Amino acid sequence: MSEATESMTRRQEEMAIAEKKQVALSYLIEAWDEAIADGVDSDILAHAALFAALSDLVTTYGEDAVAGLAERLPERVRASEFTLSRQVQ
Repeated sequence: MSEATESMTRRQEEMAIAEKKQVALSYLIEAWDEAIADGVDSDILAHAALFAALSDLVTTYGEDAVAGLAERLPERVRASEFTLSRQVQ
């Protein structure tokens, strides 16, 4: 397989993953909105979601890998990676 073909295949795989991530986020936002409508506080939801996500990642990748991910979270938060809507000031 040529380098150009490999690059195109890799790009297609990345696009498919990005699409799946968007679908997953849509499901989570829908569930989040339902919980809010049922009276669950958003900070409680956030803590539960973080626990569920981190515990699933630990099961899949192990404590050390997840700890490494968590160590990089402050810089990623500051870089607005988790900001869904930003206001330009």
